[in-house]
Formats: sequence, structure tokens, C-alpha cells
Amino acid sequence: MKVETATLKDGKTKDFMMVSDPPSGTMKEVYFTPDRREVVCFYKDSQAGNDPARTQRLESIIGKYNPTLPRSQGGSAASDVDAAYYRNLFCWPTAIVTRPRFGLVTPTYPGNFFFQEGPCKGQEKNGAWFTLVKPRSILQRMAPKELGDWLNYLRLCIKMARAVARLHQAGLAHSDLSNNNVLVDPLNGASVVIDIDSLVVPGLYPPDVLGTKGYIAPEVLSTLSLPFRDPKRKHPSARTDEHALAVLFYQYLLQRHPLEGRSVPKANTAEEQDFLTYGPQALYSEHPQDKSNRPEAAKFVAASSLGPWLEELFQRAFVDGIKDANRRPTASEWLKGLVKTFDRTIPCPNANCFQKWFVLTDSAGARCPFCGTKSAQSVPVLRFRSEGRPGQWIQDGSVAVYHHLQLYKWHAFANLFPGPDSDLTPQAYIVWHGGQWLMINQNLTSLTSSMGNRVPPGQPVALTPGVRIRLSQEPNGRIAEVEMRQP
Repeated sequence: MKVETATLKDGKTKDFMMVSDPPSGTMKEVYFTPDRREVVCFYKDSQAGNDPARTQRLESIIGKYNPTLPRSQGGSAASDVDAAYYRNLFCWPTAIVTRPRFGLVTPTYPGNFFFQEGPCKGQEKNGAWFTLVKPRSILQRMAPKELGDWLNYLRLCIKMARAVARLHQAGLAHSDLSNNNVLVDPLNGASVVIDIDSLVVPGLYPPDVLGTKGYIAPEVLSTLSLPFRDPKRKHPSARTDEHALAVLFYQYLLQRHPLEGRSVPKANTAEEQDFLTYGPQALYSEHPQDKSNRPEAAKFVAASSLGPWLEELFQRAFVDGIKDANRRPTASEWLKGLVKTFDRTIPCPNANCFQKWFVLTDSAGARCPFCGTKSAQSVPVLRFRSEGRPGQWIQDGSVAVYHHLQLYKWHAFANLFPGPDSDLTPQAYIVWHGGQWLMINQNLTSLTSSMGNRVPPGQPVALTPGVRIRLSQEPNGRIAEVEMRQP
């Protein structure tokens, strides 16, 4: 191994370690810098640097479209805080390499996106390890702790939705969202979007790739045989990203592909079968009318077990969206639905439950759908209300309660939503103490009991059925009404 030097487009240089067998993907070879904090990626195509459109695309991605760089430094992030947040969600290119070959520089994936122990140690945490049945069972025998729990899968989906929403808000599309291009860390509930250099800018930079099998939108597959410039041919875009994103969420939360079930299209080859399954004959395995593609009952945990928001979004994605791409949920809609679902997630009382957490839905009792265990005690649900017109309080979200649950400002105030710049100071927490549920005020300055008494920081208020607690008397402050759910 020896250290060589790459020349960047701006005239600066970057040292990298030359090895005989570098990590390699479809389009690029990867070499670490000596401190291993960055990688120099060279395109395999020797003519890549001669394509002015590719160079212009990379310059725009590294500059004006870059959410990991504040506007004051030529990027698109609104602030340093915003830029720092999105640096954790993307592995964004930082420079173009001109010599010895055309390429780019990107940060190294954070260490938590590599396996830390067992036979997989050092390998990237490609999502396939955690969503496909066979690799998951193998990994469970190798390093069970790397699998995380269901709540962390929900967390990484939230971060993935926020990352893709940020791309789409800027008018960009990834074009190849898949298990290969989104690394995940279920142990910490983290995800990072990679392979940013082929972003699609509609009307300016066309797509370089079609996508990955199982994630390519049906309309793209179904029109693949048409000439590239045929107006009826569908190309990767934000709409096709939305299909791939929904597939990823379904896989992470339910451990199966939404279009794979009992129905197998008749075909002459495996390739033709895949084409029909994901393209012209795509059928949602939980289609409300056509149940021919339902998975085997023994392996079936329905999307309805994830609560009403995700069930509805999945139906829009794989029933309405299969027929009409414009009816698919946006990444921002997924973000809202996932956050609402997070607030209805509680621990499973079974210490041996593989998933550890489940969603407390309105249509079922407090029973874990993954292991069947019922809660041993009643579970409070805080039904939030916010003031519309003066004196008119409308339902505005909910939170399922568990021991040591923390409440934040976005729970107390109707005009706040968790995001990059949210205040993470806990405002109150919930405990099961002395045979009753209590809300302990921490930082709410005007928490008021149902009797109209102020509850100062450090003091509790009991959560009993039907009680109404004013979380804040300030503008946009919510009321929390306690509903007790029986086991």
C-alpha cells in the first residue's frame, strides 16, 4: 500500500491510499484517505470526465443544492445547525477529482454503519441484512445485538423520510433509493443516504440509472421497452423515489416486500417473472379487494397493526400509487405519519419479544402483534386538543403512555413539529408510581390541572380516566385528555 495524491477541480490536492483491490461498486472504485475520514472515488468509465453534463451535475450537487453546507458557504442549508443535522443523514460529495482520474471526494460512512463484531465485522450495514428473511436469520446467529428493535427501525425510517423530503423540497430526486443506497443502523435507529452523485434535477440533469430490482417503480419497468425520448416512457423522478421509499418502509417495519406474496406471475424465465411482479402485474400483498397475493397466514403481521396513519399511507402507495404515480404519499407525508406512529408506540411487556415495541392502535387492545403478549395493566393515551377558534378545541394528535416516557415542546404546542432545530429539552415525563400513572412537570411554566390549579416544575399530576390537563396557557398550548385503554 502506498500513498498517492489526487488533484481536485479547485486546484487543491487530496492524499489517498492506493491498494490493489479497492472496494468497488457498479460505477466507482473507492480509496481511503490516510486518516480514513474521507474516500476518493474514481469512476470506472475512463470517459466520465469528458461528459460536461456530469461535471455540471456534480458542481451543482456539491454547491448550490448541498443541504450539508450553509448558504453562507455556497450550499443550500438555512443555517449551520441545519447543515450539521443533514450531514448525519447524507454522505454528500465534497469535491470533484480531476487527476489521476475523474472522480469525487466524499466523507467516510460513520463507524456505526459498519458491523462491529462477528463474521460480518467491518462490512457495511446494507439494508438487505435487516429486511430479507434469510440474511436476517443468519445475522441473528452471528450478532443478535446488531438487529436492534422495532422502535429503532421506526426511528431510522423517520430519518430516511426527512432526508428524502429534503431532497424533494429542493427539486431533486435520488433515482436509485434501495437497500444498497441507504445504509442503516438498527442498533441506534440511524440511516444515511449514499450515492448522491447521480441525483436527478428535472429539466436539467436527467437520470443516469433506472434503479434497483424490487424498488424500481412499476411505471418505469412497464415502459422500459419504449425509446428513451418517447413521451410515454417514464423515467426516475421524485414520484419514483416515493415508490422506493414506501417499499423500504414496508420492509423495515414488516420484514417483507409489499409486492411479494402468494401470487406468482406465469413467466418463462426468472427475469420475466420479476418484471411482471414489480411492473405490469404489480399487486399489493394487502390489497383490500384483491386478496390473491396475501402472504401465508403464519408469517403475516398486517400493516393495520402499525396504526391508521401508516396503513393508509401504504394503501395510497401500493393501491392508488401503482395505478397513478401522482397519488403516492410524499416523503413529507410519510414523515408526519411516522412521527404520529412513533408517539403511539409502547414497549412490549414480554422480555423475550423479538421486536420489543409495538403500536397501540385504536382498533385493537394493548396486545403486541409480533408475539401476542397483552399488557398487564391499563395504558393511558393522551388525546391532544388545540384551540382553533376561541373556545373551540379540536383533536390534534395523541401519545400512548409508558413508564419514563418524555414529552417535549412539540407535544405541548400545536405549532411545533420535531425537526433539525427542535428544542430537545424534556418538558415533562410519565411514571408508574404507587399504583398510578403520574405526569411529572419539568419545564412547563403554566401546566394546569383539571381543577384549574397550576402544577409547578417538579410536581406531579395524576393521569386518571377523562381528566383534562392544560399543558400550557401560552398561545398554541395544548390540552391533554386522558383515555385509559384496557389490556
